[in-house]
This record gives sequence, structure tokens and C-alpha cells, in this order.
Amino acid sequence: MEFINILNKDKSTIIQDVIMHPLKINKDESGILVETLRTDWSDIYGKGREFAMQYYSVTPSGIARDEKVWHYHPTVQEDRFLVIQGSIMVAIADNREDSSTYGLLNLFHMKVDDNPYVLLIPKKVFHGFMVVSKEPAVLLNFPTSLYSPKEEGRISHKEAQIKLPDGSLFSWDSVRKNL
Repeated sequence: MEFINILNKDKSTIIQDVIMHPLKINKDESGILVETLRTDWSDIYGKGREFAMQYYSVTPSGIARDEKVWHYHPTVQEDRFLVIQGSIMVAIADNREDSSTYGLLNLFHMKVDDNPYVLLIPKKVFHGFMVVSKEPAVLLNFPTSLYSPKEEGRISHKEAQIKLPDGSLFSWDSVRKNL
């Protein structure tokens, strides 16, 4: 599991309520099997975090979903991301004024390797992802609520004012420069 914090030198500071749930790869002569969501994983599943739906997206190399805007779910939905092909960088910015990590930006490098994990993204936080592998990436999501347009918030990077250590605004171009 790889976590990168570009706004704080302390790499152990993960945004409040974000969870990296490690997955176990079961290998034998017939291949691999990975359990991706179980009802007994109480850190990412349970009351208030029930299973609602599952979908996958395929995104080409170098593409950021919502290039110039942050995505967020304003009231109830939490996302559970898992990469099953390729490699992505997930950006999460804590814009919740009542959070102990308010203003913090985290980057998570999610890739298909020997240390897969499900990344729980709490409701109300800004997030997005960009494919950093040469091949397209396949992302599974197990959101905690059914799709609703009311849960699909967007805010421009400029309006959100999430800043990097040098004072510049967050952008996917700044991530591309550091790859």
C-alpha cells in the first residue's frame, strides 16, 4: 500500500475517516482469488456503510477524471475504490471544517501489485483520480448509496483553493510533473 502526502512532510498523516483496507491475494496453481468486499470488514462495511451498488470504469493512460474540478458527495455517499488493472493516483482533500485534518491533501498510489487495498473515501471530502500507468486503468467502486444526482457535487480547483506546499493551487498537471 502506498500513501503519499504532498502537503505535509509527515507521511503518517492520513485524512480523518479515510481508510486503506488491505486485501489478501490467494494464489495457487490455478491463479489468484481476491476477496474485494465482505460484510465482516467492519472498518469499511457495516451500519451506515452498507453495500448499495458496484460499478467499474476504464480510463485511458494520462487521463484525470474531472481534470479541472474536484468531485464530492455532499450528504451520504462514501466511495470504496479498488484498482484491478493499471495504476492510478487518487487525490483526496479534506474540506470539512469540523475535521481534525481540515485543509490536508493526500495522494494515494493505487496499483495492481502484491499489496492491493480498498480505499474508503468519506462523504463530503474532495476527491479525484488520474491514470499514471501506460495502460488503461480499471477502477472498481463499491459506493454506500445508489447513484443520485444530488450526491454528485463538483467544484473547480480554483474555487476550492486546495494549495500545494509552494502556494500554487492543486492541479493534475502538478501531479504529472512529479511522476
